[in-house]
Amino acid sequence: MEKDKSSKQQFSTRIIAAPYSKQDTHGAINMPVYRSAAFEFGSAEAIANAFQNKEAAHTYTRISNPSVENLERKILAASAADNVMVLSSGMAAISNTFLAIAYTGCNIVTSPHLFGNTFSLFQFTFASFGIEVRFVNTDDLEEIANAIDENTIAFFCELITNPHMEVANLTEISKITRARNIPLIVDTTIIPWCGFNARDAGVDIEVVSTTKYISGGATSIGGAILDYGTFDWQHNKKLADAPKTDSMSEFMFKIKREIARNIGANMDPDTASLQALGMETLQLRYERMSQSAYDLALFLSEQSNVVKVSYPKLDNYKYKRLSDRLFAGNPGAMLTFNLKSKEDCFRFQDHLQIIRRATNLFDIKSLIIHPGSTIYGTFSPEMKAIMGIEDNLLRLSVGLEDISDLKTDIVRALEQL
Repeated sequence: MEKDKSSKQQFSTRIIAAPYSKQDTHGAINMPVYRSAAFEFGSAEAIANAFQNKEAAHTYTRISNPSVENLERKILAASAADNVMVLSSGMAAISNTFLAIAYTGCNIVTSPHLFGNTFSLFQFTFASFGIEVRFVNTDDLEEIANAIDENTIAFFCELITNPHMEVANLTEISKITRARNIPLIVDTTIIPWCGFNARDAGVDIEVVSTTKYISGGATSIGGAILDYGTFDWQHNKKLADAPKTDSMSEFMFKIKREIARNIGANMDPDTASLQALGMETLQLRYERMSQSAYDLALFLSEQSNVVKVSYPKLDNYKYKRLSDRLFAGNPGAMLTFNLKSKEDCFRFQDHLQIIRRATNLFDIKSLIIHPGSTIYGTFSPEMKAIMGIEDNLLRLSVGLEDISDLKTDIVRALEQL
């Protein structure tokens, strides 16, 4: 699938106006949900050509599907990527990405401050395949450079770490990765395409959990891999001899023609349909939720029972200047805050009436969670220390409720401490 680079339309218009690959028979304005495992062909030669990639056609939904393709077209319209593939989850996007480029004896340079399952994937799952992970401080450019060697396949980080709220200086990091001929792979789930341009920041491969902002209200689970076409894959030992096409790099060819087909983590058409609809209101939700997050960060900073508030737009925050540059002063709808103890965190949550005690991010409903006892609850105290997980930290994903009601809910719960 090749991106139409000629459009001068604005963000939401590009998504809403993204064309189907073929005109719908009945002229449906919304892409129909193609709940079909297989697709019929007019001749034996036609189906053979489709399976041999001589002609573009949908053969089997584990490989491709019209409803799924429609979502991919909207993502291409929203982003600056050259190619995209959507999958069954954000973790599927990360794991498929590294299965395409990793080999026994290679290493990945990354931060220990990662989402719990990403950390576990790198530290434990990949270890059994002979893949090494090297943890560095992403604020220390010299440390990053020193960790890279001839067997490093990528530098990976999160755009804003979850739940640490650290912002990666991607423009500086990308100078190192390009000089050392490795791709910069970034999980950008925290900020959608209307708030951040990955290509401009030097990102080569972007992975996203589409469960979050894209789904339009936590309707479904999904993930996406975006290829910006900026890395020369001749520098990767596994892909140096891989084929490519006019529309697919060696990396994306490996993903679409081998890894995703063999692993079977493709997105189903019902999910794609829900998320395509979610895409159409993405910018509206993002801007409203982000403004509410900033208002709540300021509000929480004034509360005597709150020890610390972490949100990149706050004037006293370490990453404010970098955040303003990368995100135009709008760093999303996630914030964290510290109370005096784990016990206070639990008591506070139990007295909330509007904000939901639930995992996930960027639902239209505001969600709160204590990461140390949930997402990271099965890790040892020693591992939590390495991962930077504080026991008195709460993570808040701000939804679309009226800001005055959210403030009232928070004050009422704080009064119980």
